[in-house]
Amino acid sequence: MYQVFCGKQRETPVIEAACMEDIYDALAERLVPTAAAASTSNYKHIVGLAGPPGAGKTTLASEVARRINALWPQKCISFDSQVDPSEAAIVLPMDGFHLYQHQLDAMEDPEKAHARRGAPWTFDPALLLRCLETMRDQGSVYAPSFDHGVGDPVEDDIFVDVRHKVVIVEGNYLLLEESVWKDISTIFDEKWFVDVDMEIAMERVLQRHISTGKPPHVAKWRIDYNDRPNAELIMKSKNNADLIVKSVDLSR
Repeated sequence: MYQVFCGKQRETPVIEAACMEDIYDALAERLVPTAAAASTSNYKHIVGLAGPPGAGKTTLASEVARRINALWPQKCISFDSQVDPSEAAIVLPMDGFHLYQHQLDAMEDPEKAHARRGAPWTFDPALLLRCLETMRDQGSVYAPSFDHGVGDPVEDDIFVDVRHKVVIVEGNYLLLEESVWKDISTIFDEKWFVDVDMEIAMERVLQRHISTGKPPHVAKWRIDYNDRPNAELIMKSKNNADLIVKSVDLSR
């Protein structure tokens, strides 16, 4: 169904399969026993899931969380009867930690700031770090989501509470080694990276831009000016992962 192996040039395990469904199943099966073995009620197994735009991080995180919630009552009845099976796992996207548009407006070059939105410096990693530290230390936290229609974060929109035993934090820059990002990566019990062919990822992002109403030439410009440079930076952080997840492209 799937393979986990170590390449000759590296020790990081790589998981790959004929389809993403098998990978989702394998990752959920991997996490449930670890989370179930926790001895304290506040404990959470926190996964940092990184990868470039178009890698499929959001889908992977939600599918793995859904499978964990389905597996929990089968695997963990004797562990914690207080945990609602639908609440065992939750996804915490990094998108909610975008800077607000008014913060971009206040920058030295607002036009560039808006055009490069999505680059590391257009996020608030210090806020993300505080959120993760609170969640780890206290067992619960309110976190922001992101409203794509409005184009700004929504404060306190996601509640991670003590019932959640697995938290999958997903975002582009979670494994960077610079400034506050490096501190963020120390929070994670596991660090995953979704590895994808760059051209496949950029084609997915291009289609995403077009589907939101951008003309093709504008979408291509945004890829070249913002998305590809961001993706190239993100790919460099792959070596900081504990597990490489190979993205499967079924269209080829």
